[in-house]
Amino acid sequence: MTKWLPDLQEGSGPLYTRLADQMEKAIETGDLPSGSKLPPQRNLAYDVGVTIGTVSRAYSLLHERGLVNGEVGRGTYVLKRDDEGAQDDQYPVSTSIAGTRPLQAPSGKIRFDSTAAPDLGQSETIAEITSEIMRECPHDVAGYTRTSPDHWQQAGVRWLSYGDWAPAPDSIVPTLGAHAGIMSIIAVLTNPGDRIAFEHHTYSQVSRAAGLVGRRISLVNSDAHGVIPDDFERACVQEHPKIAFFMSSVQNPTLATMPLERREAIAAIARKYNVWLIEDNLYGAMDKGDIPLIATLAPERTFVVDGLSKSVSAGIRGGWVACPPHLAQRVRVAHKMTTGGMPFLLAELSARLVLSGAADVIWERCRAEINVREAMAREILAGYDLNSNPDIPFFWLKLPDPWLSATFKNAAYADGLLLDDEAEFKAGRSEKIIHRVRIGFSSPSSRQEVNDGLRIVRSLLDNGSGGYDSLA
Repeated sequence: MTKWLPDLQEGSGPLYTRLADQMEKAIETGDLPSGSKLPPQRNLAYDVGVTIGTVSRAYSLLHERGLVNGEVGRGTYVLKRDDEGAQDDQYPVSTSIAGTRPLQAPSGKIRFDSTAAPDLGQSETIAEITSEIMRECPHDVAGYTRTSPDHWQQAGVRWLSYGDWAPAPDSIVPTLGAHAGIMSIIAVLTNPGDRIAFEHHTYSQVSRAAGLVGRRISLVNSDAHGVIPDDFERACVQEHPKIAFFMSSVQNPTLATMPLERREAIAAIARKYNVWLIEDNLYGAMDKGDIPLIATLAPERTFVVDGLSKSVSAGIRGGWVACPPHLAQRVRVAHKMTTGGMPFLLAELSARLVLSGAADVIWERCRAEINVREAMAREILAGYDLNSNPDIPFFWLKLPDPWLSATFKNAAYADGLLLDDEAEFKAGRSEKIIHRVRIGFSSPSSRQEVNDGLRIVRSLLDNGSGGYDSLA
């Protein structure tokens, strides 16, 4: 047992945050060595004169930061640098770069940690089109892709068009999915050390990837209606980001949609401070909303990104970027340099799916299935606070007291579910604790499996955390 006590007079903010910060500092300095056991919560609370709840929240915050690992019946330990943290009764810990998900998804668990398009037999259509391509274009499939046929851009125009807005064909860059497109934009417009603005909770794979290549993160506050313009302007004034990454419609994971007034304000602020905008419309396009994109308000500085992963098939890695004038070629070159190049087979397959109408047919089938599953979630979890949308394959669940996000995730794992806690979506080091989890329901192979998983979630919520103590 490690003999260590913090000085809570140091630091600022709530007591649990100060305690977590001091423990993190002690871990970094070696005062709390890797592999050491932390004091039991009750003992530490008594020693420093705080409540057990304060210590519990501090331990949970350390867990969310990836610094400790709780083991049922054994206590809480500082993670070893080479410790993968995979315990039979504990959620496997991945590296901080990869986030909080396991690098290899364990078998035998219901996958509620994915929002890929549901498998409804679309492989048959994909196989038919792939066979056509192999017959008609054997030389192109066998060689490197050195051209970008016009119909690849036309497919991007069709897929990215939203409401009354449609991008110009020469603005389109086909990409290996939305993520690769976003990173290509970042490569073109920023240098190591430059800042990129994100909401505190968002699609954090982008912020982690940006950090991996030396970009710094600026965090912007948001609420139930999305990004708060005044705080975006604060970030622009104080931290001077080169780019802001926002999901204006059906934000992941909160499902917030910015009203038109906020989009207008964001566009005006970006123009005032010369900030580029990346508008990820991956889920917004699935919602078919009628609020204009930010790109219609600030076309000279906004990139629009979308792909096939959530509505057709994630394995195809099909995506497109619509660029502001004169930047498409630079993004195309950056995409080639960062990914190795666009495979002909995948680009041609994505284009044919879209232009033939097959992608729309598949999406309508996926939409119908998502509608059913979302209604199941609403019924089974009636009485609990959750954000959902009938066309979107996940919901954002507010946890009742005394559940903590990481603890609920571990309890769900012990009961056979993989889901995402709020730490998975933190774009940077944020003190915002909102006690929510995201539950995606498109990956399970059947409605019965969805029902089984939702029943487990309901049972955990109804029974509370008393029966599960991962941070004893």
